[in-house]
Amino acid sequence: MSRLERHHFAWLSIAAALATIALKTLAWWITGSVGLLSDALESFVNLAGASFALWMILVTREPADRGHPFGHGKAEYFSSGFEGILILGAAFAIIWAAAERLAAPQPIESPGWGLAWSAAATAINFVVARVLGQAGERFNSIALTADSRHLMTDVWTSFGVIAGVALVALTGWLPLDPIIAIAVGLNITREAWHLLRESVDGLMDRSLDGQQQIRARAVLESFHARGVAFTGLRTRRAGASSFLQVVVLVPGDWSVSASHALLDEIESALATALPGIEVTTHLEPLP
Repeated sequence: MSRLERHHFAWLSIAAALATIALKTLAWWITGSVGLLSDALESFVNLAGASFALWMILVTREPADRGHPFGHGKAEYFSSGFEGILILGAAFAIIWAAAERLAAPQPIESPGWGLAWSAAATAINFVVARVLGQAGERFNSIALTADSRHLMTDVWTSFGVIAGVALVALTGWLPLDPIIAIAVGLNITREAWHLLRESVDGLMDRSLDGQQQIRARAVLESFHARGVAFTGLRTRRAGASSFLQVVVLVPGDWSVSASHALLDEIESALATALPGIEVTTHLEPLP
């Protein structure tokens, strides 16, 4: 697994989306359930989102250049936002189809086989969601994390649809199928909102999370005993990359050589506490 990179997990997500599209479409074709149709449509969104995530991950691999001196890390936020927009579109389509079926309910055919195929697709999504979630944490990738959260939402949605179709088969109450489909549409609308909000936060240079900032401040405070101070601490995240800027205040009689050695030590300590972070320090004399 040590040789696996972010784009390999994006390919895994694409493969899972293709498999679940086939299984869920078969489940809908067998049963005619609009609830299972809504589940199948969500898998098409998964495919589009995973494909766009792969593209954006490949963009982030491009090295920094003259036009993008800080690299291309923010491209992953476009993936999160794009997936959110796709989910919204799928939600509206699901609710529209369910509303029409609610006005004219239709019986569900062969629910047993349909539920079996849908359950198999749900199991695939569950496994892949867990793998993507672990990879997102390992690579600090917002694209993989967003894809994992989307797939896990799809898993819970599928559980609801399967339960609804089973209840329709048991009770014979046909309106329950489109009602559950509408609930599915509303649920994935909520997830779309979360993804869009995270995407906007990232593009607007959101600071590092609270725990990371606490670790950074602890490192800086450990140097106070040496007669130095700090001000102007700022952090931001750009996809898998993190940045920290801080002004270091030293006694005015320190030599340039001693001050430079201190900055190197501070930057090294911060990089150890926050792996992968890019640190920029500025030197000023104490007032």
